[in-house]
Amino acid sequence: MTDPTIGSLRVNGATLHYEVRGQGPLVLLIPGGTGGAASFDGIADDLAAECTVATYDPRGMSRSTLDDPDAEQQVAEHADDAFRMLELLSPGEPALLFGASSGAIVSLHLLTAHPERITRVVAHEPPVVEVLPDAAEHRALIAHVRDTFRTQGLMPAMAVFAAGLKKDGDTTEPKAELKLPPQAAARAEQTMANLPYFVGRIVPSFMSYAPDIRRLEGLSDRLVIAGGQDSHGELPYRSAAFLAERLGTELQHFPGGHIGLTTHPTEFGELLRKALQASI
Repeated sequence: MTDPTIGSLRVNGATLHYEVRGQGPLVLLIPGGTGGAASFDGIADDLAAECTVATYDPRGMSRSTLDDPDAEQQVAEHADDAFRMLELLSPGEPALLFGASSGAIVSLHLLTAHPERITRVVAHEPPVVEVLPDAAEHRALIAHVRDTFRTQGLMPAMAVFAAGLKKDGDTTEPKAELKLPPQAAARAEQTMANLPYFVGRIVPSFMSYAPDIRRLEGLSDRLVIAGGQDSHGELPYRSAAFLAERLGTELQHFPGGHIGLTTHPTEFGELLRKALQASI
């Protein structure tokens, strides 16, 4: 791995840790879930052979600190953080954007808020459950996760959340253990440290977010909605597929499932490079 240039950016109510590699057009990678800049270690160097690659820890995650640790989190504020990153690293020049999961929700909002700053967006499985015809059912799931977290704690809330994300008809039988690449396994401790913040603040707010479909329709020529080859039927995949259908675009499939970026970094990174190259 190439040693990145490391910096910090002061934004409203937080200080963001970011890392930059390479030269050329800017590609901003927005992590999802409990991930931070480190979640892109498996693909950042390869992308940096052709582009300037910026990764960062979202506010409240890993090395990005909040002024108020109890502050409620909003998609619009996280999208403004990403916009400030674009302004810092690509002033006056439009950039490329990739977002995974909750980071994909951020990328959708940023595209609608500042389309002049973005050449292309690849959004991988944004769990925008509000676009689904059974959205009310998923609102109930989010409320159940939130209430379980408050009354019973982290692991019971995670169990409720995981059960709600699985595909219809899934059994509860144990599945074969997923073997993670060494880099991903080494991040396990930080991932666990981020879980309470993710379950308590990110899940309730981000999964209640309704994207501006009409505005996205007008920007669909620069938007790629992606889903995992192995996650058909799971809630984030369903949301992505339904959004692509609403926008009249084809869902592009990436290797692995919802966390294909982690489990299949080489193949995932190559397909992402091609998807972004289409606009360079």
